[in-house]
Order: sequence, then structure tokens, then C-alpha cells
Amino acid sequence: YIASQNRLFDISDSSLRHYINLRNLTVTRTRLTSISSDAFYNNTKLQYVNLRDNNLSMLSWRTFQNFNITFPLLLSGNPLDCVCENMWIKLRLQEDIDSPELTCTDERGETRDFATLSPPDCVVPKVELTPKTVTVLKGGDVKAVCSASGSPVPVILWTLDMPSTHYEINPLETKSTLTLSDLSPDDNGRVIICSAENMVGQTEATLQLNILFPPTIQQLLGPERDHHWCIPFTVTGNPKPELLWYHKNELLQEQDYIRTMIHESTENEDHGCLQLVNPTHIHNGEYKLVAKNEYGRDSKTVTAQFIDPPNISPIDDMDYCK
Repeated sequence: YIASQNRLFDISDSSLRHYINLRNLTVTRTRLTSISSDAFYNNTKLQYVNLRDNNLSMLSWRTFQNFNITFPLLLSGNPLDCVCENMWIKLRLQEDIDSPELTCTDERGETRDFATLSPPDCVVPKVELTPKTVTVLKGGDVKAVCSASGSPVPVILWTLDMPSTHYEINPLETKSTLTLSDLSPDDNGRVIICSAENMVGQTEATLQLNILFPPTIQQLLGPERDHHWCIPFTVTGNPKPELLWYHKNELLQEQDYIRTMIHESTENEDHGCLQLVNPTHIHNGEYKLVAKNEYGRDSKTVTAQFIDPPNISPIDDMDYCK
């Protein structure tokens, strides 16, 4: 809470850098004139901002781009200009039905209601990304086109985190083409974002990747004992592979006391185990896991020794036969 500070003129990225848990901020009745676009970059938990009765004439939407639109942003009492740079404030007020009336000053020095603000050549960007989803085999290529409109002419930006895949961007003024080459299974499920931004605001469109690839058994470990016995495994594949178990080369019929359990499932991997409840010596031996989908199959084996077989002597065998 900061109030009546005549020497406070600006808030920059360094002003609140160390207040990472800041939730409520009030700065009122100061000579605050400017707030940098990255002033609240480190304040990701911010929920309430009160900037009433300061000296702000212009504010960038970038300053508040990570600030949830459902949280109150209080700006009354500032000499805001009726300019395109402040148009985003009008758009935000339209989203907030409980917002107080806000005014701005036009080039003639007259006070106007923000709701009537409509500067020329001031249009929030629109963006279209084609295709929106794509399904392709691993090793394949994808081309996506992002088209944008707005005034001033928006800048087109791509956001993609794909360290193992080569990509090229061919930018034009209102269109940008992204080409992805040799797509990897690691890219399955990734979302690529194309955004268009100008001084009025930002709009995003997304492309989701569905990469098809054959199964791989990443690991198959020896039995571990927890509450029950478990043979752990990690399997990848898209579509999700069918899992089959073989015990001593015979197909294992799963039932309540011996069955496959998936403990964690992601876009690309399944982590689980073959769970055995109170296994005996007859369950010892080699276990083979087979994973298969329409694009291929993989298998691995592991040897399990749950309990030593009973030590029956030949004499005991003869007594048993009698």
C-alpha cells in the first residue's frame, strides 16, 4: 500500500522484482506518471491493482497482459488520454460489468466517457492459424500459416518449444508461414501458439500436434515388493499401445490377482507395472512384455524370482507317492 508519495514517478521492472508473492497492490495519490511494460513480470500472483488518483495519462496493455481479466483494475482519477494506446482499457471495461465509469481527455482537452472512445485506425488484432490440428507420422513435415489483421498492422509472433525439431519461419507483413521438419515423438501433444499484437492488444491462435509413432518399451525392471509385487515398465507409443504379457512364453490371462496397472499416463508415456498379489514359486520365471499398435511393436523380457520353490527330497517324493 503506497499513498501520498510525491516523489514516486514511475514503476519499472526492478521496483517489484522481489515481491514474487504480491497479491494486492494499491498506489494512490502519488505523482506516478509511467509504468513499464514489464513492471509486474515477476508478480504472477497479483489479484488486485488499485491505481486511483495518480498522474497516469497512458498505459500499455503489455503491463497487464498476465493480470487475470476477472480481477479488478482500478484507474479512476488519472488524466488518461483518449488515444489508441489506451483503447485496451475500454475493451477491458466491457468485460467487467461492475466497473466504475472511467473518463479520458481528448485532443481538445474535453472529458469523455471511456465507453465512447473510438480513435481512428485503432483495431484490436484478429488472427487465424491453419490448420488448427495436424496428425502426422513421426519424421513427417508440417506447414502452418498464420494470418493477422488489425490497425496498426500487428506484429506476428510464434511461440514454440521444440528443441529436437528443425523449423523455419517465413514472415510477411500480414502472414507468417511456419515449416516444421522431421517431427519427433517428443513433439506429440505440443501446442504451437501464433499471436498477433499491436498497441491495442493481442490475440492468439493455436495448433496442436498429434504425432503417430510405434511403441517403444523404455524400461522393464525386475520385480519390486511394495504392498504387492510389481514388475515396473515404461512404454511409449501413439496411439496408446496394447500391452500383452507372456509368462514362460505362454500368454498371461490377467485377472484380479495378476493384472496390468497404469500409475501415470502422459501424452507420450505410460508408467505402470504388472501387479501380482501373493505370487508363489509357480509364478517364477521369464516374463515378456509386448507393446503394439498399428505402426509397430516392441518387446522386452525380464526374469522374476518371487519365492524359492519347496525343497522336496527324493525320499519325500516316494512317501508322497505312497
